Amino acid sequence: MGAGRLIAVLVTALLAGCAPATAVADGPTAAPGGPPSARRAPEGSYVVGVRTLTLDPRSARPLPVTIWYPAVPDGVAAGRFPVIVYSHGLDSRPELHAELTTRWAAAGFVVAAPAFPHTRRGAPRFIRADVRNQPADCWRLIRQLSRLDADPADPLAGHLDLASIAAAGHSAGGFTTAGMFTEGHPARLRAGIIIAGGGLPGSFAGPVAPLLFVHGTADQVVPVTVGRAAYGRTPGPAAFLSLLDQDHGAYLTPGHPGFAPVLATTIDFLRWTLYGDSAAGARLPADARTPALTHYESRPAR
Repeated sequence: MGAGRLIAVLVTALLAGCAPATAVADGPTAAPGGPPSARRAPEGSYVVGVRTLTLDPRSARPLPVTIWYPAVPDGVAAGRFPVIVYSHGLDSRPELHAELTTRWAAAGFVVAAPAFPHTRRGAPRFIRADVRNQPADCWRLIRQLSRLDADPADPLAGHLDLASIAAAGHSAGGFTTAGMFTEGHPARLRAGIIIAGGGLPGSFAGPVAPLLFVHGTADQVVPVTVGRAAYGRTPGPAAFLSLLDQDHGAYLTPGHPGFAPVLATTIDFLRWTLYGDSAAGARLPADARTPALTHYESRPAR
């Protein structure tokens, strides 16, 4: 997709409410790209804690961040947890995605969600085209997480598995996610989930990583053809979950029929790619088996 077409799509891409959903998928059963985490995927679910911080508050691009994490009554749950960087859409904020991100955290992941300087709701200067700069913000956040993990005074110290990172996002956040998978990206970026989004110029290069696309076939903000074009360009293992006759994001709202399959699929995809949980990979085809609502397809690396 050319730069002009990309900007045209982004100019119209406004966030529809984002909440966790469960998807149906056929997928491979062995985690790719070498061993992800040496830890077993958690059984059951955690209580979820939340904290906020701001990166570079005095810079030209201050970055407020919300972090959800597996918790116990007196702090962070024991163990190291894979990290998911979650990117919001245009005119949105991390807390508007909490229905999804808290469920991922409860499943055993630390989810860090930046509020981007020029595309978040309430930004002093709203610039849609600034999406092209957001992948760099995400990498800045990952560097900050590395510092937190090494800081004995920080509650998250020793709890972040920064060798197993996924990127995920909705709408413009999906484009941001795709923009992290460019030439030279670190191999520790092991997976991506692109919801109602597509690719930025230069996306889908560098170390191969599995990608999951989730898209409504009646999306009038980012047409499904944009998502499918991105899916067609990915060199690694990829899956595409279509929400039939669905729009830009209603299926991400709890109570919507599409919510359960999307949530189940995304969690098993993350367990498979970040924990190396082959059983979760084997479950993917059944997670989204709702024939009147979903269609799932997948393909191996090229």
